[in-house]
Amino acid sequence: MSANPARAAEPLPPSNETEVRAALAWTTDTPLAKQSPDKSTWEWLWEAIQGDFNDSRSTGQIAFDAAIAFIPVVDQICDVRDIIANSKSITQSNEKEDNTWKWVALVLTLIGLFPSLGSLVKGVLKIFFVFVRRYGGDKVIKAVDAGMTWVVTFLRNREVQQYLRLHKVDEVFKWLADAIKVVRGKVNTSALLSAFDTAISTLKSLLEKVTWLPSVGKKAQAAIAQVTKVRALADKHLGAALKPVQDVLDAIIRRLELEHLVQRSGVLNASNVHFRGTLPEAQAVRLMRTADPLPPWLSKGRPGKWAPLNPNDANVLAMRKAAETKGWCKLTDGNVQSFHKLRPDELIGPVKLYRVGSPSSGAMGDCWISEEVFHEITKSADPKTAWRKYLAVWPDWNANGQFFVYELKKDERLKVWRGEASSQMKKDMDRNLEGGWEQVIFKPTKDNAAKFDSMRVYQRAGNSSELKPTSMSFDEYRQLPPSKQHAHVAVREKINDPRINGPCETGWSTTDFDPQLKDAKIGLPALPGQVTNK
Repeated sequence: MSANPARAAEPLPPSNETEVRAALAWTTDTPLAKQSPDKSTWEWLWEAIQGDFNDSRSTGQIAFDAAIAFIPVVDQICDVRDIIANSKSITQSNEKEDNTWKWVALVLTLIGLFPSLGSLVKGVLKIFFVFVRRYGGDKVIKAVDAGMTWVVTFLRNREVQQYLRLHKVDEVFKWLADAIKVVRGKVNTSALLSAFDTAISTLKSLLEKVTWLPSVGKKAQAAIAQVTKVRALADKHLGAALKPVQDVLDAIIRRLELEHLVQRSGVLNASNVHFRGTLPEAQAVRLMRTADPLPPWLSKGRPGKWAPLNPNDANVLAMRKAAETKGWCKLTDGNVQSFHKLRPDELIGPVKLYRVGSPSSGAMGDCWISEEVFHEITKSADPKTAWRKYLAVWPDWNANGQFFVYELKKDERLKVWRGEASSQMKKDMDRNLEGGWEQVIFKPTKDNAAKFDSMRVYQRAGNSSELKPTSMSFDEYRQLPPSKQHAHVAVREKINDPRINGPCETGWSTTDFDPQLKDAKIGLPALPGQVTNK
């Protein structure tokens, strides 16, 4: 399935069963090889579109929801799923209930079906609309601000960057704002009804393959009837939804134009670099103390069974000394304390290790995880929570939003330390991170400078987005006291180790707390270290 950012919406070709089946594998995150051969394509299709839609699912899938706008068939299957969900919500509402907002949610879906809407613009709108539906009609500005971070995450996608370069789009936020102004001008009852009719036609062409199945045929017919019923009501209700939807689009346009102005300010003195997502420890502690409810990765009270190792324990000292004489890297006391259990091991390729980071962290670092643990994280209901909680990573230690892959080729060897991560506790704070999942530590030799990332340190100019390059090294930046470090920004300019692939987007955003959003001035740096290299 090839991606085409300029693709317009078009009816699904129902006869292409192979393409539909491949799309379903993508949509449901079920490899074709693991899907039961006894299950027909159309039964699988019904399972994919009739069930699990809800706004909260977007917590861990916002970037995915945007990316599917690039993939034919997958995109249309998800559009049908959303139309069914919107229609179900409307028909199940109480007669006395003001369901204007439910019609607004339907209109937001229908806008994505406009035939002239390119996939890149559609992907951006899908992100904003996710947040608008989640926050509700009385918090549109807050919703759009929250969505902006995810939009930037989406725009960092390598394929999107290639598209923007190919079409010479230098001022991406202005370009998007102008494109959405065109969309806003087309939002009227006639265009929405036409999009609705197209959606019903696609729905029928899909479900005609399902209606004859004994197990789900009646349910499929009921879904068609439900959507058709809402279409019959649309002439009466869509008009009331137009003004709120236009207000949403206006808020999105204003936010993109504001980001454009911020970006231009950053471009003047900082080569289009204005990322600032890492939390200083004092701010992180304050947010963790005052958060209500607590982030799901943070627990109250003393830590449990994953106690940290004592670096001065006689057995630990003996093990470290013996391994270091045989070529294992030297661990700091802090490294040792980050483990509950510890052992030296030698990896033999082919092997992949993974590391989560951000635009301000090096791709090369001490702490990695195995491919098995990374897959365990990504399969979790909330991957970021699993990563922070079970690998015990404080937000001031490491921001997130990106990941890197360290790849050993066949027969290559790497000496590492590995074992369960210990629980973490901060002084004078009754909060802990659980730990318990395996981490891996190795360090490149410092005499091989190519193994380290090229980092550039910038100084913030007051409260503006303007950044000024400094001559400070990354090591000097890390030695600054917290008060001075917070006035600077470190940005990865280049990944030097050829074994490291990345950065790739996690889809988790780069922040952990809502108050961070005002500080997370994330630009689109045209730097090799910020664009996926493979």
